[in-house]
Amino acid sequence: MTKNYKIIGILVLLCSCSDVKVQEVSKTEAMTISSVENYNNKTLQVYTTAKDTELRLTKTGEQRFKNKVQPLEVDVAVFVNPKKTFQEYLGVGGAITDASSEVFSKLNDVQQDKLLQALYGKDGIGYNIIRTSIHSSDFGLGSHTYIEEGDAELKTFSIEKDKEKRLPFIKRAINLIEDDLVFYASPWSPPAFMKSNNNMLQGGKLLPEFRQAWANYYVKFIKAYEEEGVPVWGLTIQNEPMAVQRWESCIYTAEEERDFLKNYLGPTLEKEGLGDKNIVVWDHNRDLITDRANIIFEDPEASKYAWGIGFHWYETWTGGLPKYDNLKNINESFPSKNLLFTEGCQEGFDTEKLHYWPNAERYGNSMINDFNSGVVGWTDWNILLDERGGPNHVENFCFAPVHANTKTGELIYTPTYYYIGHFSKFINSGAKRVSTTTSRSTIESTSFKNKDGNIITVVMNKTDNPIAYKLIVGNSEVLLEIEPRAMQSLIY
Repeated sequence: MTKNYKIIGILVLLCSCSDVKVQEVSKTEAMTISSVENYNNKTLQVYTTAKDTELRLTKTGEQRFKNKVQPLEVDVAVFVNPKKTFQEYLGVGGAITDASSEVFSKLNDVQQDKLLQALYGKDGIGYNIIRTSIHSSDFGLGSHTYIEEGDAELKTFSIEKDKEKRLPFIKRAINLIEDDLVFYASPWSPPAFMKSNNNMLQGGKLLPEFRQAWANYYVKFIKAYEEEGVPVWGLTIQNEPMAVQRWESCIYTAEEERDFLKNYLGPTLEKEGLGDKNIVVWDHNRDLITDRANIIFEDPEASKYAWGIGFHWYETWTGGLPKYDNLKNINESFPSKNLLFTEGCQEGFDTEKLHYWPNAERYGNSMINDFNSGVVGWTDWNILLDERGGPNHVENFCFAPVHANTKTGELIYTPTYYYIGHFSKFINSGAKRVSTTTSRSTIESTSFKNKDGNIITVVMNKTDNPIAYKLIVGNSEVLLEIEPRAMQSLIY
């Protein structure tokens, strides 16, 4: 009898616990279902940028949701499921390089203010990420370091050169960004004497005897910038560690980068009280990224120092397509690590192509697919270049979203600026990506839900024809049309 009472008591307890859980889930589900139903009659705002029109992040309409009708196979549709959310959005931005700073310094006060507001202001596109180089990259007037050559003890370390043009630009930008700032830095090469080829250019490797000195160099950089009032969020270990470039470059195998992180950089930052800085590995293309992730993230002693992995988009130089699947593989294999787009630009500057629409579409395609692959943040390369696509001390001229004609003072906002703005202007830090798919390959889409509850769905049409489509959100829908060669941001 006693045993039976115990069994009955346990069953009652289990049932009671089960009831509580069911009730809790039911409340959550009821809230979610209610929010879905609320899309009926809810207003949706449309902002559009389109080729061969004057539409540039222009509000082009408002619609109201109505009851969903089962879509047919002949319908073009974007499906959004607000119940399914994924990674948290860190932000979007670009790099303030020596080249960008040089061009910025040549603008008059009015144009400088206009550019800053256009990039970082509330009425602009709302950048919040800034990348910069640790001493020089190819985008500048020449190579330089922060020490005298041969000074392994870093006694001569000084960022005075950065104080001339780069830091004033950065400081004005961060004053506009305020609390959402994500500022990180990347080295292109150690000083020449620390390398196997005794040259900052043309690749070469960090010599083993200078690994500690080089780790100390990062510390010096972080502390010097923070003394200038620039809070450093993090850094990448090496820009493009598998590319021997005719400009500043340095090669690390996956094992070499792992060991430098594990034995030098990670412990040194911690020892210096900088263990809160976010370290990003790889910082190169999507093609070899999974190998780098496997080698570093599967080593517990190295992995503990790595916030995530960064990447560029230049793998297409071999003739293939962007390798978005590799990002998804890392997201599935190492879900605790973050993916960050650290650089992309359209190469091969041509004055006649400042308003070349496929340049913007390359950005749109990458941003949509990168975010849908689990990426948390997206960093463009130079935020500003001159009328030649520079300055660049090895004549590696490229496009930027904004160019300045230094002869006339004119600012040229390319279509790329507006395509990036469809993300950065409307999606806020802390937003969550929302499940989004399309029924046709002719349109691409991604969505994020801001903390205030608004959802932003970005839709891109790369075809030469307008496309009528349904936006289906839960049990509601709205009928829309996107212009040929256009990008839309839908806010609801």
